[in-house]
Amino acid sequence: MLSYRHAFHAGNFADVLKHMVLVTLIQSLRRKETPFFYLDTHAGIGSYDLQAAMARKTAEWQAGIGVIWQAGDAPPVVADYLAQVRAFNGEGELRRYPGSPLLVRPLLRDKDRMRLCELHPRDIEQLQQVFQGERRAQLAREDGFAALKSALPPPQRRGLVLIDPPYEVKTDYQTVADALQQGLKRFATGMYAVWYPVVDRAQIERMLRRIRDVAADGGAKSVLVVEQCLRPDEQMGMSGSGMVVINPPWQFDEQMRAALDWLLPRLSEDGQGVNRLQWLMAEAAG
Repeated sequence: MLSYRHAFHAGNFADVLKHMVLVTLIQSLRRKETPFFYLDTHAGIGSYDLQAAMARKTAEWQAGIGVIWQAGDAPPVVADYLAQVRAFNGEGELRRYPGSPLLVRPLLRDKDRMRLCELHPRDIEQLQQVFQGERRAQLAREDGFAALKSALPPPQRRGLVLIDPPYEVKTDYQTVADALQQGLKRFATGMYAVWYPVVDRAQIERMLRRIRDVAADGGAKSVLVVEQCLRPDEQMGMSGSGMVVINPPWQFDEQMRAALDWLLPRLSEDGQGVNRLQWLMAEAAG
């Protein structure tokens, strides 16, 4: 199925969480001099016009990035993410939202590389136009799940894999774990960040247990869940979203705790939101 178009949802509360985590993980990779590799399994079109018809139809960004983008009191990891969004819009108002490829591109150094996967025929064409002439990027119209087998391990031996399918079909929850299993066989020391929507709690818990087991069998050191729900699960629709981060950097959990605590009262509905920061697997001390 290829009906999902992220342009309807760009900049919403789920993007805020996902992209804050993404920028934080990329910044952690930049702390070492050695080059790194970034793999994006569902890259989208890269840039989203918040004044276009799709974005105007849902206006989800107004309750997401629109609430916080000019905040001056954000904790460091949120401030880093917001700085990228502001830079993308120049000195003007918030009119465009950067997808994951364009959040990462300014943070790449000359020696770093990225592979962007997108299966939708129109979306990959737009993405190719955006990245035309970019020698650090390799673009492919391919199933991003399969890239965890074909593109890993990277020559750089350091890197991050972002996995964020639309979950159009329920099998995506199982496919995520299967793809991670393939990736970890080839690149157990890499960082992996898996986005998920909070719609069916029982299904999410099954996926998280499967990811924990796959990570343990695959040689990963730790697995952290970073989740934010803006309203109770019992209500209809998507109540929140989360990220599962495999092999997160040192002190990442504390960074996320400060960020989630700051975001929740600003984004949640009527104070009914709740954060979840949970180690599914923690690295043994000593």
